[in-house]
Amino acid sequence: MTRRSCAIYATGIVCAHLLIVGIALVVAQVFQTMIDSRLKKEITLTEKSQVFEAWKNPPPPVYMEYYFFNVTNPEEFLAGGKASVKQIGPYTYREYRPRENVTFLDNGTKIYALNPKSFVFVPEKSAGNPEVDMLTTVNIPFVAVMNELNSYAFLLRTVVSMFVKSWGVNIFLKRTVHEFLWGFKDPLLSKIHALKPDVDEYFGLMWKKNGTHEGEFVFYTGEENYLDYGKIYTWNNMSEMSWWSSNQSNMINGTDGAVFHPLISRNELLYIFAADLCRSIHLAYVEDVDVKGIQAYRFAPPEDVLMSPKDNPTNEGFCVPAGDCLGTGVLKVSVCREGAPIVVSFPHFYQADPKYINAIDGLNPNKEEHETYLDVQPTTGVPIRACKRAQLNVILKRVPGFPMTRFLNETIFPIMFVNETATIDDHSASQMRTMLLILTLVSNFPLLIVAMGVILLLVLVVLFCRNRQKKTAKDDTAYTQVSDKPEEPSETPVSQPMRNGSYIAMSPVEAQKC
Repeated sequence: MTRRSCAIYATGIVCAHLLIVGIALVVAQVFQTMIDSRLKKEITLTEKSQVFEAWKNPPPPVYMEYYFFNVTNPEEFLAGGKASVKQIGPYTYREYRPRENVTFLDNGTKIYALNPKSFVFVPEKSAGNPEVDMLTTVNIPFVAVMNELNSYAFLLRTVVSMFVKSWGVNIFLKRTVHEFLWGFKDPLLSKIHALKPDVDEYFGLMWKKNGTHEGEFVFYTGEENYLDYGKIYTWNNMSEMSWWSSNQSNMINGTDGAVFHPLISRNELLYIFAADLCRSIHLAYVEDVDVKGIQAYRFAPPEDVLMSPKDNPTNEGFCVPAGDCLGTGVLKVSVCREGAPIVVSFPHFYQADPKYINAIDGLNPNKEEHETYLDVQPTTGVPIRACKRAQLNVILKRVPGFPMTRFLNETIFPIMFVNETATIDDHSASQMRTMLLILTLVSNFPLLIVAMGVILLLVLVVLFCRNRQKKTAKDDTAYTQVSDKPEEPSETPVSQPMRNGSYIAMSPVEAQKC
């Protein structure tokens, strides 16, 4: 056997093995299964896990942008006219949220943690100075008092109204942004505090929330089931809430939004429990996006999250008392927050019933500025960019016994909205790109084997063709070797044998003729 034949046989054997092994690995998805299994085991909230430290101390900076609605015509609104507001802001604060008192429970299957939040003002990302800029807005403490007295006797409400008016308290107040956000001594609350010391005499939207936490959380670590990774087991020792009017609405579903299980698909819903909203919400897939060179899935709350129970009956459980429902796009949360009739929505009543938008001049809802969304890397389940946007509103209406409300048209009045943003930092993004590249190469290794097999198959075809061409050329060549002497007439009879020293070489065809 020639060297060429050996090369052909060897190439064929190697080619066949590569194709068989490669195709078998592709069909069986051995490497992808191995990677998926490894991710399910590695991405857990355990001390040995690579994601544990990032969960305890999130590296991406979180910014809270506060926007306020400054009322430009309070007297006209009190006289029965349409309110007009002007958005001011943002006033931006850097948020720090480390996990503290981390404790493992139930053989490492659950983990307890507190999540205190602290805020530091960032002037270079702000549109003004909160300690200087003035804000005219709804007097929430006064609205809370009227709401509390609404169930009392008319005579008592009338007496309280007279005292309140003598103290110079009105439905609208004027304070600096800093005071309204972080707290000020309210004259009405101070009077009540003298009678009931348990009532705080200070008010602010973020009063006593700088450096405090939203409650005690117990999470699943994902040790038993990777789909439970990061899910909330209990909040403030509750596995479900009690203030809504249905069991489904009272459920605590999903994570706190910081982590999600690996291997996320486009078809699933992501559930997040929002303690500030006192409920769980779900997010649905919207589109594929690119964040700093990382491919991600964008999830956002669909319209049915805050849809009216008339259009989405599953939301009937959020009507408290049962049957007392608001329209699409708003949610009354005063059931879990004592005081004023607080309503939450998306900024500028985005995705809400047009009647709420048209009731106030100065609102302009749009998807780009007011949609809440979450960009998640599907392989690891790590959020790499997030924008949580929520608006705080107060219900203003006529309250018998308080003459200053007699001309009011019932309105869900916007107070402010917050845009909480976080994007993966450059260092973490670089690490994730490298990791995803390695995972891609490993998962596609069977395809590389198949590609090598195809290349060798082409080489085999070329070698085989060239070998056939040379063999054919050799077989088709005919030649005759004769003596140097000139041929002499033969005197030998035909039957006499040929003389020694001469021979004739003939082609196979000529031999057959003989």
